[in-house]
Amino acid sequence: MADGGVVQLLFSGEQNSPLLASNGDDIEPINGVVDFGREFLIESKRLWCLAAPAMFTYFCQYGLITVTQIFAGHLGTVHLAAVSVENSIISGFPFALIVVGTDFLSTQYGMSSALETYCGQAYGANQYEMLGIYMQRTWLILNAVALAFLPLFLFATPVLRLLGQTPAVSREAGRFAVWMNPEHFAYAMTYPSTKFLQAQSKVVVLAAIATAALCLHASLTWLLVSTLGWGLVGAAVALDASWWFIAVAQFAFVVAGSCGEAWSGLSWRAFHDLWKFVKVSLASAMMTCMEIWYSFALTLFAGYLEDAEISIDAFSICMNVLGWSSMVATGLTIATSVRVSNELGRGQPGRSRLAVVVGGVSSLLTGLLFTIILVASRKQYPAIFSSNEQVQKVVEELTPLLGISIVFSNVQYTLQGVAIGAGWQVRVAYLSVGCYFLLGVPFGTLMAYKFEMGLKVSWALVWDGDWFVYANWAIALDYLHCKLEQRVLEGWRKAETVECGKKRQRDKLAKPNI
Repeated sequence: MADGGVVQLLFSGEQNSPLLASNGDDIEPINGVVDFGREFLIESKRLWCLAAPAMFTYFCQYGLITVTQIFAGHLGTVHLAAVSVENSIISGFPFALIVVGTDFLSTQYGMSSALETYCGQAYGANQYEMLGIYMQRTWLILNAVALAFLPLFLFATPVLRLLGQTPAVSREAGRFAVWMNPEHFAYAMTYPSTKFLQAQSKVVVLAAIATAALCLHASLTWLLVSTLGWGLVGAAVALDASWWFIAVAQFAFVVAGSCGEAWSGLSWRAFHDLWKFVKVSLASAMMTCMEIWYSFALTLFAGYLEDAEISIDAFSICMNVLGWSSMVATGLTIATSVRVSNELGRGQPGRSRLAVVVGGVSSLLTGLLFTIILVASRKQYPAIFSSNEQVQKVVEELTPLLGISIVFSNVQYTLQGVAIGAGWQVRVAYLSVGCYFLLGVPFGTLMAYKFEMGLKVSWALVWDGDWFVYANWAIALDYLHCKLEQRVLEGWRKAETVECGKKRQRDKLAKPNI
């Protein structure tokens, strides 16, 4: 760490604050529109160099389940509903937990955002050797989570029946879920290495691997489902193979020596302070879990409406489209998170704030563009997902509400990136619980069932939740603005900082004098 840096351990809520080295090389004061425009363009270039490959990566990865849904939709409405229910309910629950610990499921995805904070700020503070340690810790945690959720996949049919799904959908979804177990463990390996590489801005290789995986998946799905007639089992096998291809390819890139000091091999240090890391990961997981479990609740509600199969199919198509738009937002989230965490790690809060502004404006504009395209093609795009005319008509009617959701979701995603970069996942988790489950769900449920306003109001529930989150984020921005300035004087992971210093000293003493 630089000599002038400040290293102290402060506490922010329930988490340790990040280690930041102030080097005095922050953004120059902005005086007027010209200065702002110049700095905005500079930061935009940096942000989009990260965001564009990240968007493409997530587009390709999201394309894996989309290809599966397209093939399932042409097998029949029950098959499409089964894939949707399995993906959003059975797979969706553990995905959220796993991801937060590392930013597929909601558990896995959620547990990975903690790794995003750690790696991003450690990289900015030049603590490169800690990145590999953090990744290995997350591998241990997420594989344990994957093992814990194994019974949920094995007994998915009775679980779905208990949740009120129809016998036909529950049976097919349960059969599909059993074959999805290998994919579940692939997530646990993929997301930590993804966050590890993103923190170092190695996003192009992730895009290349995702592209190859999508091509492999489309070919395998066509072969197993359409040619060999394996049905949903073939679709599941194709997904398993594609995700394990991603996991193995990313691991091979990491161990091939392309990451320098960030990867020095497997280490017993990954087992140190494991429980402390678990607690931070679980806190982070709740932020992503709230959002993904929200979509899980909405899919359940759709199954309770009249014409359940039509409702679930239409709802799943809209959620799929929303998911595609969120891939753009996720790219900006990743870029904003990396920029914020790296600049905070370097002790430059001014550039962190500028990254927030650029990310917010970019996400708003991309959301509006996506909505315009969607509304203009609302009579055509539903046919891609289903050949059922009733389903197509319902999706067409829901498209305007879908567009509103996309705009609000895009901005919200970018602000989540700020929270991840600054290590504020706990605050966002509380915010999401209040907006989604204390306001959005009760209001939407009352309107949909008590007043029998149907699927449109259930989708309005999505918009309500996003609106409440967005409004609260707007209120919190002034607080965020002030806290980013204070972050330069805060420190995190002091014990590991000392350990890094000792390791460097040992390495220096071990070198022979020539």
